[in-house]
Amino acid sequence: MSLPSRPVDAAFLARAIDQGRGVAPADLVIKDVRLLDVITGALTETDIAICGERIVGTYDRYSGAQEIDGRGLFAVPGFIDAHLHVESSLVTPLEFDRCVLPHGVTTAICDPHEIANVLGAEGIRYFQRSARATVMDLRVQLSSCVPATTFETAGAALEAADLVALRGDASGIGLAEFMNYPGVLFRDPGVLAKLEAFAGGHIDGHCPLLSGRDLNGYIAAGIRTEHESTTLPEAREKLRKGMSILIREGSVSKDLDALIPLIDADTSAFLAFCTDDRNPLDIAEEGHLDHMIRTAIAAGAPLHHVYRVASWSAANAFGLADRGLIAPGRRADIVLLDDLAGCRVAKVISAGRLVTPELFAARPAVAPVGMDSVKAKTVEAAAFRIPSAAASTPVIGVVPGRIITERVTLDLPLIDGEKQVDLAQDAVKVCVVARHGRNDNIGRAFVHGFGLKRGAIASSVGHDSHNITVVGADDADMALAVNRLIALKGGFVVTEGGEVRAELALPVAGLMSDLPYEAVHDALLPLRAAARALGCTLPEPFLQVAFLPLPVIPHLKITDFGLFDADRFELIAT
Repeated sequence: MSLPSRPVDAAFLARAIDQGRGVAPADLVIKDVRLLDVITGALTETDIAICGERIVGTYDRYSGAQEIDGRGLFAVPGFIDAHLHVESSLVTPLEFDRCVLPHGVTTAICDPHEIANVLGAEGIRYFQRSARATVMDLRVQLSSCVPATTFETAGAALEAADLVALRGDASGIGLAEFMNYPGVLFRDPGVLAKLEAFAGGHIDGHCPLLSGRDLNGYIAAGIRTEHESTTLPEAREKLRKGMSILIREGSVSKDLDALIPLIDADTSAFLAFCTDDRNPLDIAEEGHLDHMIRTAIAAGAPLHHVYRVASWSAANAFGLADRGLIAPGRRADIVLLDDLAGCRVAKVISAGRLVTPELFAARPAVAPVGMDSVKAKTVEAAAFRIPSAAASTPVIGVVPGRIITERVTLDLPLIDGEKQVDLAQDAVKVCVVARHGRNDNIGRAFVHGFGLKRGAIASSVGHDSHNITVVGADDADMALAVNRLIALKGGFVVTEGGEVRAELALPVAGLMSDLPYEAVHDALLPLRAAARALGCTLPEPFLQVAFLPLPVIPHLKITDFGLFDADRFELIAT
């Protein structure tokens, strides 16, 4: 269980005091380990004594009912992922737990707004139930923007009263990323109602490229963190104005290299690491927060400041005063490493328990939800025609490693009053098919940067309303991909020449698999290969597709309403 299973009563306190004083054996002792003090940088060989879920002794020698030999190992505080969407791992919260806890992530602060945009409060309650079962401490923020804008069709809507009704769960911290920053700046009544309801508590931010007085106004609403900074000047301005910066390295958005210079003695207390959206392939091939830590150290960031960012600083940013240090009275979340600079994880202690396969196996099951959430009607190739009398066309420009897109204008060929793909200019179609059963909308536009020469790629993961997004060079293959996704009840599909080349079913709300993460990892390999066989040049094509309909990220995006100008916050004609 991720949440405290034992009340902190007088009996427990008496045990903790006696074990800390060494007059009674500790429940668990890590012997002869080298402890990294993330405040001073000192390395000291010591024992670490644990009573239940709490550290009770350091910098001394202890005996315990259970002992772990720590010789040759380094002890650092458990890692805290300060902002993520579990759904982007493509597995359920329990499988996410099993996937990333062995990488040292003992606390994950998630925003379930993907499933909330599909299922509303039911999706958040599913995550809250899951948080009571995970071994890691899964913290469930309340999704502030469902839907993210009024320019798309979501499966649900959550107003201030709906969020207040969900607030009492023990997994909560506060309000998740406030993506609708125009709604904040222009004082939308629904936005103000949410900010008022959560005033004085923690509110996460989301304001890419916002600066100057507009940034001041956004922060003045009580918003405290920000994970969308992609450049040093942007991050430094937000730091100067009192925000904690969450440095992100996901599967698509990769900001770590640009922001590593922030990590120094002056700023590390006001930083944290987050993954936002990271899939099982990248976790298996590179790692999770451990990847970020080793990368930052290799780039020259001071070692103990990097580990501070991964633990103590993140805990402080979110008011989690019970963790982030290996010290008496703190939660016993500890990562044991056999390589400090390389952040090579040997063992993990979560809430005083050694993480083992048996610990995962003992978790209670949590029934999945939203298994029939894909309600779109089947389509034909003609649905993707784009009539027009003008060759000049606004096109979404995709940049690898970024979810911010470019505004590109291209002259596209016209045949019988219909715009055509132009492979020579790397301009293919992108369409969004509404899938929540509320309407039959299809938004149509063009995208540059995928490199497709044939076929189509479709996804029911489409941030944040999660309609079906399809990118393709051929209308018939696009229709086949969409229809196959409907039959799968969600997922990823690659088609070519009238055939399905690869697929992955994601039936849990059309976002997550109900299979183990190893099976999802294995299914992603042929999907990636099939996308490359179409000519796709993007390292992570499926999540890149998934971010094309995100209308709160500059500059051009597409929803089921059509092509969207995120700078002007309005639909534009194709």
